[in-house]
This record gives sequence, structure tokens and C-alpha cells, in this order.
Amino acid sequence: MVTAKVQADKPDGSGAAEPPAALVAHWVAAGVVAPKARWQALPGGNTNRVWRIVPAGPGAPVLVCKLYRPGGETPLFANDPAAEASALRALSGTGLAPDFVADAATEAGGSLIYLHVAGRVWRPQDDAGAVARALACLHSQPLPPDLPPRPSDARAMRDQARAMLADIGQAGAELAAQEPPEAPTSGAAPVFVHGDATAGNVLVTPAGVTLIDWQCPGRGDPAGDLSLFLSPAMQAVSGNAPLSAAKAEAFLDAYGRPDIVARFRALQPLFHWRMAAYCLWRAARGDAGYARAAKLEGQALGAALRG
Repeated sequence: MVTAKVQADKPDGSGAAEPPAALVAHWVAAGVVAPKARWQALPGGNTNRVWRIVPAGPGAPVLVCKLYRPGGETPLFANDPAAEASALRALSGTGLAPDFVADAATEAGGSLIYLHVAGRVWRPQDDAGAVARALACLHSQPLPPDLPPRPSDARAMRDQARAMLADIGQAGAELAAQEPPEAPTSGAAPVFVHGDATAGNVLVTPAGVTLIDWQCPGRGDPAGDLSLFLSPAMQAVSGNAPLSAAKAEAFLDAYGRPDIVARFRALQPLFHWRMAAYCLWRAARGDAGYARAAKLEGQALGAALRG
């Protein structure tokens, strides 16, 4: 019988749930985790449960174990174990993502093991250009053949927003009336996208920045990744104030692709509208912080529509 050594790591000191015994047993039996390793529940984990696994002795690497929650997907963000494993395999060794170790369907649920990355979450005082350059590098990576497509054209974004607003009824009526007019845009070939490139998913490390939480990757529009990092709502959900105009411009300049930046600017009102709809949809389900996030995104939408 395997006994997990668990160390709670919640910032409020309240402790965290132990990893399921079946999860620990699977990875120990597979030879991926040592029986005496310490499992430390990591804070965050808005969608899935995550533990840092510290080896009992010297020489072995620190690991991270993710246990996927069934039904964790939302209208904008997938929760795709197979896609995350594919992305980490493809990006191992690049520094853009944690290095893949193993994945499996365990009795406790789908699970992923990868190497722990020592760093801290990106904050507005950090270099936005480093994030932009990391995204530009990601968008130039070869596409793994098994990555799923992610909706990226204007029609798909409108359909997503309309569906979310229709789902919440009167709570979405005011925003529904603010749907941006159609704008001419140039097409963008699908690239390797993160799909959830928010500030909360960027770790600042001594070597640069590393993107984490890859459960939404796919073949998609690079402008979508730019919009997620710049989104006032997603900055707020990540614990930050919205970025200043100067910081946002520095980010776009550092990305280094004027054609993609031009596409982002043309679609910016639609990105804001869809994100505001998403935040209202989350707020209608009682998710903390999303009502304020919707207000921030709505203000940005108004500014974008005014030009």
C-alpha cells in the first residue's frame, strides 16, 4: 500500500485535499514517482488539481502532477488532457513550456506529470516584451499533427459570444446590444497557440518566461493569444490591474509581426466583446471576480468602439 506524504501549500493556511490514493499508486507503480516523495498541493488550480512532488532524496527532479477535472471546460477554454500532453511533448526543451514526463488515464482520472519550473507569476512590473517574444516563438513552432483546431475567425467568435449571452438571458441583454460591427481583416494561417495565454499562466524565471497550464492549446489565430494577455478582464482575474496603454504597446511592438498586430487591432472590439460575454457568463454561475472583470472588459470595449 502506498502512503502519500502530503504538504499543504495553500496561502491561507487552510490546507488542501490530499491526492487520491489511486493517483499516487498509479505513478509510483509506473516508476515515475518515488514512494516516499512529498506531494505538496499547489495554490490556484481553478480548473484542475495540481501538486508539486518533491523527491525524498537528492538527485531526482521536482515534478508536478495534474489531475484533470471532468467537465472543466468552458465555452472559451478547453480542458483537454491529450492536447496538453501533445503540446508539452512538442515543446519539451524549448523553455516555452514545462518539460513533459508522462501522462496516463488513472483510476482517479486523466493525469499529467511534467518537470517543475521554478519561477513566479508575471506581474505588470515585469517585462511584457518577454511574454510577447515567447508567444512569437511559440507561434513559429511546428504544429503537432494531433493538436485540435480552435475557433479563431470573426464568425466563430461572434457565435461564441452570442451563445454565452443567450444562455444568461437578461443579464446579457445590454452587452448583446453592443456587438461590434464587422471590420475588414486579413486572414491568418493557423499556428501553434497556447489558448489561455493570460498573465496568470506566465512564469517569470531566471532564463526568461515559461508558459504553463496548456490544457487549451491548438491550431488557431495568433491574435487570439495576444488578446488574452492584453485583456483587462484576464489581467484582473490574474490579480493584476489592466495594463497601461504604454505597456500594451510595448508588448505589441515586441511581438515583431506587424501583420498579426494589425489583425489583432482590427479584431480588438470583437475580442473585448467576446471576453466581456464570457465574464458575464462566468459571473452568472457565481464565479468570484468575474462581475468586476466583465465591467473592466466592457469599458475597454467602449473605448475600442469609440476609436
